[in-house]
Parts: sequence; structure tokens; C-alpha cells
Amino acid sequence: MSHSSALISDDIESYLKEHEQKDLLRFITCGSVDDGKSTLIGRLLHDSKMIYEDQLAAITQASKTSGTTGDEVDLALLVDGLQSEREQGITIDVAYRFFSTDRRKFIIADTPGHEQYTRNMATGASTASLAVILIDARHGVQTQTRRHSFIADLLGIQHLVVAINKMDLVDYSQQRYEEIVAEYQEIAAKLGAPDIRFVPLSALKGDNVVNKSESMNWYDGPALLELLETVEITHDQNLRDLRLPVQYVNRPNLDFRGYCGTLAAGVMSPGQKVRALPSGKVSTVERLVTWDGDLDVAYPGQAITVTLEDEIDISRGDWLVAENDQVPLANSFEADIVWMHETALEPGKLYDIKLATRDAAGKVSAIDYQVDVNTLEHRHADHLDLNAIARCRLELTAPVPVDDYRTSPGTGSFIIIDRLTNITVGAGMIHQPLDSELPYEFRDNDSKANVVWNRTSVTQGMREQLNGHAGKCVWFTGYSGSGKSTLANALEVELNRRGYHTMLLDGDNIRHGLCKDLGMGEADRAENIRRVGEVARLFAEAGVIVITAFISPFRADRDAARELFDEGSFIEVHVNTPLDICEERDPKGLYQKAREGKILDFTGINSPYEVPRDAEVTVNTQEMSQQDMVSRLLKEL
Repeated sequence: MSHSSALISDDIESYLKEHEQKDLLRFITCGSVDDGKSTLIGRLLHDSKMIYEDQLAAITQASKTSGTTGDEVDLALLVDGLQSEREQGITIDVAYRFFSTDRRKFIIADTPGHEQYTRNMATGASTASLAVILIDARHGVQTQTRRHSFIADLLGIQHLVVAINKMDLVDYSQQRYEEIVAEYQEIAAKLGAPDIRFVPLSALKGDNVVNKSESMNWYDGPALLELLETVEITHDQNLRDLRLPVQYVNRPNLDFRGYCGTLAAGVMSPGQKVRALPSGKVSTVERLVTWDGDLDVAYPGQAITVTLEDEIDISRGDWLVAENDQVPLANSFEADIVWMHETALEPGKLYDIKLATRDAAGKVSAIDYQVDVNTLEHRHADHLDLNAIARCRLELTAPVPVDDYRTSPGTGSFIIIDRLTNITVGAGMIHQPLDSELPYEFRDNDSKANVVWNRTSVTQGMREQLNGHAGKCVWFTGYSGSGKSTLANALEVELNRRGYHTMLLDGDNIRHGLCKDLGMGEADRAENIRRVGEVARLFAEAGVIVITAFISPFRADRDAARELFDEGSFIEVHVNTPLDICEERDPKGLYQKAREGKILDFTGINSPYEVPRDAEVTVNTQEMSQQDMVSRLLKEL
């Protein structure tokens, strides 16, 4: 299990070459305070023979004055190096340690468990592929266990190992282990991580850390180190969407201009067509330059210098993406924010925002909801205190390229900096630009709405006379990724510019408000769309032009919505972008997940889309410009 090898003394160059070819796993240990995170890392290093004799002698001596394990060597002191950490017996700052086995290299981030230092835990998790969440077998799931699990999931960590520690203090009880597993499964049901595993262990005694425990014969799974060595992480990286944020323009002489940065996603090679954002200029990759020579291909995580065949204006903060990648430019977007400072976040206050390599000024315009870390439920908030997690809306002073964090963490994340103190006060993960494609609607039945309208004394005609125009519903339908929402937003902008009263129904807002009681079962999905039709009818009755953009793949559902409106008040717009183009765009990676079988009943892949027979307007975002499509819709209105 150790990385020790005879090659070290016999053929050091061969050993280094062999070591270089191993893949690297970055992981964190997290959980509540005193659950044994630092001790676990110390045990991993000790039992995998990665502690030098002088280090072991030093911590053996330090254990006598600062140890918390009695007469035994306190292995936690290997990573708790600060004097204040040793005095208090806790972890405060993130400590990074490296070790290696015959199968893989590892970088461990030991993160603090105290609520006061949650921001340090988020820092360590931001670059990790796996999280080891420790739980004290005596106490079970704690508040910090829930908070750290949610933050790890929020940061897109796909592999969670729930290590139930200190089993020696509960007599290695299988019943206690199963109780905690059942308790954590309630949390796991609300997380998006696809790979969650459980292992009982004792970091202090070494049970199931590196070697299988003889005291827990009832556990037939692998020890922790074997899990770490075998977890599959090669498919976690986004190799589909090319993203290179430019960090520096290298101009050493008149004959060389290179754009330096770390490849955040995708695969880049010479001869590839790329587009610079935000300018939109297209060129071809000429060379991929590194210190060790030119590369034939570059992968995520590699630091490279790119030269292009054309002289185009690119500066720090710009992105290089694939020529056909659909990356929205927006000055407002939704994001999940982890607040990291004692001074509360104030909506409307101007902060500095650092997004990838770009700096911008911006503000939180609204807090949609705050997440209760105990129940993971959403609740109202008008500010964010230390360690609060919330879905917010941000507005920047200039448009920037926007990526979904789940698709591309390197370009979908940002930090918030106080403009006076220059302190990082928050971290954010982008959800979507505010004018992006609305979320995927799950539909697989033909429910119709049965509506009884209560007429009031103020009639629809009176409201329309006051507004100066009639109320209507413009119903956009089409495949996911067809451009429905982008077009719907452009139409609303133009109508507002001309003085019309409008309302664009947002799928997330409806599910967080009007439909927050609905799940994703068959009946609930149908009820969600039924309510959309009814709300749209209410807006139209108020003399408002209401715009909706949902996949709505079945004719029966669209016909049911049409029946709620008077003749001529319902305009069905078929965004007839071909399926292969929509799948190529795939802004949220949903088509890929459907192809992999992770999403069932996905329209266009394993569920049908019924093309409208008599749509008032049919457009194709691939063949028509946005201006032409908006002009055509205005004529219909």
C-alpha cells in the first residue's frame, strides 16, 4: 500500500517517471468539530508509511504537551501545526498534505469543523473531487455535518465518503453504525451527489483506515484507503465545453503574442477554431506553448500559452471558447452564495466580483431564498449573516460570459470582495443567467385544466383600456436548448421599450413560489404546467402581455392552455430549432445526462415532442437572426 519502491535506490529516474504517470485525487476531510478529521489524516500518513522518522519523533514529543490522546501518539498534530490549534485541540486553517500509494497520488485538505471557520472549509472544498465526511459514532449527525455535506454538494463534489469514526468508543457496534447510516440517508436524499459511500472506522486505532479491521468483521466493504484508490474520477472533468480564461497576455518581443491561462474545461489542440469572448472574434489555434515545449493537445488543469493565427484583441479576463459553443453574455445572473464574513451581506451594496480572471463591480439585487442547513428547506431572508447559504440575483456593471457552475466549476464560480477592506467576504456558484433557457420541464402525461373563472366588477376590457392594449399570452414551445427563453426575453425587452405592459413567467420562480408545494412526480409535473396556464390567463385578463417559455412537448397540454383564452389572445410560437443543434448546444448538459440514462423521459431523447399543427408563428434560431424573429412576433401581436 505504501509508495515506497526499490526503484528509488536502483533507478530514481524510472521511479520518478512511474510516479509522474499516476493520476491525482484531491480530497477533503470535513464534518463537525472533534469528529477526528486531523487524526484520520495522520493515521493515513502513518499507516501508509509517509511519515519520516524525525517527524514521528517530533509529534511524539509534542503529544506529551499538546496531545489529546493520553499516552498514545496524537497523529492529529501532523496537520494541526498552528500554536493556537495545538493549544485548543482544534483545526482552524486548511492544512494540505501530500501522500502517494502504488496506485494513486493524493492531496488532502484538512478543513476545520468549527462553524466559525466554515469559510475555510469551503476554500478547501473548492478544488476537491471527493469529500470524506466524518461523523462521531457517539453523537451521530450534527449541524456541521449537514452544513458541510450541503456545501460539498453545492460546490459540485460528486463523490462523498461518509466515515463513521470512533467506532472503538461504541464497542464497534454494527447497530450504531446502521443507525447513523439511516440518519445520513435522509440528508443524502436531498443532495445531488451521485456517489455516496459509507465506511465504519477508528482513526485513533487504525481500524478500516488503511487496513481492514479485525474488530468489525460484520463490515464487508473496503477500507477507506482502498476507496480513495479506486474511486473513478476520470469522467468528472468537463471535456466537452472548451473554456480558457485568459490570465495574462505574453508579449516578450515583436514576433510573439501568446495568451496565458489554465484550461478550465474542454480539450484544446492546434488547428482548432476558437472564439474570443466577449468580442466574439473567431480565429484558429496555432500553438500550445509550455515551458517543456509545444503540446499536441491540452486538457483541463494544464497551464498553457495559446498563440492564434490572427491578430485579434484579447486581454486579461477574456475567454477562449470553441467556435460553436453557446456561451451567454449577461450582466445579471442567479447564483448560490456562501457568505464568509461577520458583516452581513447587504443587497444593493456595491462589491468587487472576481469571476475566473475577470474583475467587475456588482451588487446582490435580491435574495431569492436562504437555505436552512438543518432541513435544507428554503426560507425568506433580507440579508445574509456569517456562514449563510442562499440563492441570490446579482447585477454587474458590464456583461460577462456566464457558465453554470455544475457544468464548468472553473468558469462558473466567483468571489465577492469588500471594496473598502479588500477582504473576500463571499463565494458564489452561478446557477444561470437571468435570460437563460428555463429549466427542463418533466412531462409524461396529458393532464388538462378544468378552470372556473370568477369575474369581478372591473372587467378585462376596462383594464385593457387603462393599459392601452389588449392582454395576450405568447406561449413559446420547443426542445430544451432551442433558444425559447432567450427569444422570449428579447421580445419582452422590445415590448417594454415600446411601452407595453408585460410579464415573463420564470420556471424557477413559479416552483419556489406558486408551485413550491409540488414535487417532480407525474401528477405534480402536470399540475405545475396547469398552474402556469391559469396564471398566464390571469395576467392576460389584467391587460398584460404574458410570455411563457416551457418545453411543453404534448399538444394536449398546449391545447388545454389555449382553451383558457379568448379567440386571438393565445399565440403559440414554435421554436423549431433542430434536435441535433439543441443537443450540440446542451447549455446545462441535460442531453448528455439523458444519453447516459441519468434522466428519464427527457424530451427528444427518450420522450417524444409533438410538433404544433397550427402554431401562429414558427421560427428557427439557427437560421434566423434574433432581430428578425422579434420583428415577426411583433407583427403577429
